[in-house]
Amino acid sequence: MSKILVTGGTGYIGSHTVVELFNAGYTPVIVDNLSNSNIQILDQIEKIIGIKPEFHEFDLCDESKTKAFILNNPDISGIIHFAASKAVGESVADPLKYYYNNFFSLINLLNGYRETPINFVFSSSCTVYGEPDTLPVTEFAPVKKATSPYGNTKQIAEEILQETASAYGNYNIIALRYFNPVGAHATALLGELPNGVPQNLLPFITQTAIGKREKLTVFGNDYDTPDGSCIRDYIHVVDLAKAHVAAIKLLEKGNPNGNYDVFNIGTGQGNSVIEAITAFEKASGQKLNYEFGPRRDGDVIKVYGDVTKSAKELNWKAELGIDEMMASSWKWEKYLKENPIG
Repeated sequence: MSKILVTGGTGYIGSHTVVELFNAGYTPVIVDNLSNSNIQILDQIEKIIGIKPEFHEFDLCDESKTKAFILNNPDISGIIHFAASKAVGESVADPLKYYYNNFFSLINLLNGYRETPINFVFSSSCTVYGEPDTLPVTEFAPVKKATSPYGNTKQIAEEILQETASAYGNYNIIALRYFNPVGAHATALLGELPNGVPQNLLPFITQTAIGKREKLTVFGNDYDTPDGSCIRDYIHVVDLAKAHVAAIKLLEKGNPNGNYDVFNIGTGQGNSVIEAITAFEKASGQKLNYEFGPRRDGDVIKVYGDVTKSAKELNWKAELGIDEMMASSWKWEKYLKENPIG
């Protein structure tokens, strides 16, 4: 089967996607600079699929190394591009880091394939919708001014990809706008592994429950939502990984919508932060120590996606619910306590 380059393949979503690519018969090849991941994840992947995937450590922002890799790997037929900085709050504090890392890595990849037919799946985000006017938000909703530099990098990256696909005939591109990935692999051998202070909700929840953190802070309890906390469309990371495989398959057979397309990847329903906490307490049997704090810059109040297009055209839909998301996250946190990584 085809060789698929997975950039950021030792990261949270990337590692799960490597597993699902292998399960679908593909040969995944990983490029990662390990800036937000750990080399031991390769061993974890090997425990699941039985082989250690091919791995190359370098930064895709390095143009010469990126070009050399592409020249030395002419049999790669598809790319799934995860490698990027991804935390909303950090992007507000350090926007230049985000503009540099997220654009140079993308442009270097695209430039490297200027003369070669390539299938390209881009890791985008529901942040491109900003604060949506109506919910659930569809792919046809207007892309509004981003609420954070991170969201802006995703908006501009999509513009770069669309214009690149239009100008050159060799790129076939799908951007997956996904919502809030959570959960872990059923084996508890893979999960979210933040370096330092987590940037997402679930690691804060599980680390608080396991005793790594004294308490969890919920940012804002005065939003215009039923319980005052933000609402998100949480999606299990394994479902999300399978969506990338579905996107590669669609590009291989030829997307009838042309050589650039976008899909929402979510469950189609929203849960508040408080609902997520309640679901975790139920799934784990642990009572969480949490408090409310001030609102966080860049946070959207509520967003969840219409996933009709993904079901019909991508032939994909989420299968795992919030109970599985929370139970698997807790199982992973307990695994890490007994088997530290990093």
